[in-house]
Amino acid sequence: MSQIDNIFNQVRARLQTQGIKLWEEPYYSDGLGSIEASIERLAEEYSVDLGIDASRCKYVITELQDNALRKLAARREFSETGLATFKVRRVDNRNGTTSILDIKCDLNELGSKLQQVIAAKLELGDADEVKCIAAGHIISPNATLTAQQLKNNQQLIVIICRRDDQNGALHDRIAKIKADVEAVVASQSQLMEMEDQDGNPVFLPPNENRALLTGLGYCEKARAAMQREDYEEALLLLLEADEQFSTCDSKLLESVDNYALLNLDIVWCYMCLKNVAQLPDADRRLSICERSFKRSYGENYSRLYALKGRGCPERALIMRLQLLQGVVLYHQNQRDAAYERLEAAGIVLSELKVNDEQLLLLVEMGFEVSEARLALRSCSGDVERAVQYIQQRKQQLLDARKQSKEERAMHRRYAKQATQEIDWVNPRSVCTLTEMGFERRLAAAALRRTKNDVARAVELLQTNSAELRDSLPESQSVDAVLLAALLQLGFKEPAARAALESAENKLERAMDFLLKAIQSEEELLQTVERVTELAKGGAIELNGASTSQAAEGAPSSFLIDAVLQKAKAELEAYQAFKRLNADLTSTDQDYLDLPLLQEEQLLAEYRNLLEQ
Repeated sequence: MSQIDNIFNQVRARLQTQGIKLWEEPYYSDGLGSIEASIERLAEEYSVDLGIDASRCKYVITELQDNALRKLAARREFSETGLATFKVRRVDNRNGTTSILDIKCDLNELGSKLQQVIAAKLELGDADEVKCIAAGHIISPNATLTAQQLKNNQQLIVIICRRDDQNGALHDRIAKIKADVEAVVASQSQLMEMEDQDGNPVFLPPNENRALLTGLGYCEKARAAMQREDYEEALLLLLEADEQFSTCDSKLLESVDNYALLNLDIVWCYMCLKNVAQLPDADRRLSICERSFKRSYGENYSRLYALKGRGCPERALIMRLQLLQGVVLYHQNQRDAAYERLEAAGIVLSELKVNDEQLLLLVEMGFEVSEARLALRSCSGDVERAVQYIQQRKQQLLDARKQSKEERAMHRRYAKQATQEIDWVNPRSVCTLTEMGFERRLAAAALRRTKNDVARAVELLQTNSAELRDSLPESQSVDAVLLAALLQLGFKEPAARAALESAENKLERAMDFLLKAIQSEEELLQTVERVTELAKGGAIELNGASTSQAAEGAPSSFLIDAVLQKAKAELEAYQAFKRLNADLTSTDQDYLDLPLLQEEQLLAEYRNLLEQ
């Protein structure tokens, strides 16, 4: 941030405090325009009060007056013609704000129209390359500006996703990442599962599970982009993740740290793109983050420090939050409050610094840089304790995953059976009830009926177990023709029989069940090859009945085509999973691994501005 921006902040705040309106007399007249003598007197007064050069004061006051007059003109034009004016800031990684444009567009138009107007003003050939961000949301091209709550005189950020840009076609990269994440999350093979920071599985209803996994996939790729200092890509992915998170229950978002980290990362990207136009959104997001940290870590982080000590790696996140809060307060001209936050951040930052020689020693022992840095911070620079910390951490994750193996298996089993949201049961609750002595099928039925309320399920099992048992569907005998068809496709009999029983002899659901049960890419590939060979041989004949008859009038290739289509989609999901993981670290706590170099530079910059 430049010194002139610092003067703008101070002068703007003084004008607001004194209630001075530069667009009214004695500073402006409709007949005369700007009244020079009054502007000069005000500049001299502020020069003495703020200790700023008088000529600079006059320049800033004149600029602020021009801005105010442009807003008034835009307001009049909007009331007369319906055309809204937007102040658009184009930003990029290298230069921050590269240009500021006034763009006019009717609020009843679609977002795509705004993209077209901006593209024309910037002389771009493709409007799809324009990504507009308003109040922390990517403007959709398919909804009106009014529906997206855009307003006249609103500030927008624009990122240009050139298909031939130096960063390797940002537009195409974002599209591929989104497609890959969606393919992996939709996969029947459950390639992504949620865990807490201790390695314990997190179970959610299907729709929320899908939204959160998609959002977390975007966050992981955004974090990789941030490590490359590609903040344009990171910001776009984080805002896409925010859209996914917004579909989840608010109580759920309050209970997980991921949403707090998402908001913290978005504000960090604003800062790294040198954009202060989104300050209200930054303030709101930092408040969300602070509230979440207080819930998780206790007031003044007392619970966190009691459990893990003051050297815990989570302090890096706390430091970044305090630093960004200080920056936002500075831009709001709350200089004393900004100073306090920056000083608090500075104290934590100095305590989190890691000795380079100790870090190198651990790396030479074969540890990842990320895990070595986190261990040293947690152990106050003690190398021997850091080695133990890393080993204990790995063992803790192994133990947690081993202990939850039954729950995870049950979750996969119920996921295969659930066709609707209301069918979902929490496997951890099923385990709890079976440990209390209840039969598994009855426990699952009780939880399904009580929407996974364990206490109500226990009451139901104790008072109405007979009625609950009567409500369970009777197990049907397996259709021999369908079983034979699945066997000819190469599926093993126990699995095929279980699939048909679970699917009540519904062929397509049975196929989904069988494909979900495949545990590896190699097995899936074998299935595709086997079924492809069968397809070359034509329809399968079983005891005089073709699969076309078994499939209720579908063509004879119905079963083969359906299996091939689903299996190939699963294979593509495996490939998408590999692409997603190509640039991700293997460290489970990489989100805590902040090298702190940028934070140190930012802290020094804003301390210097406050001292001017």
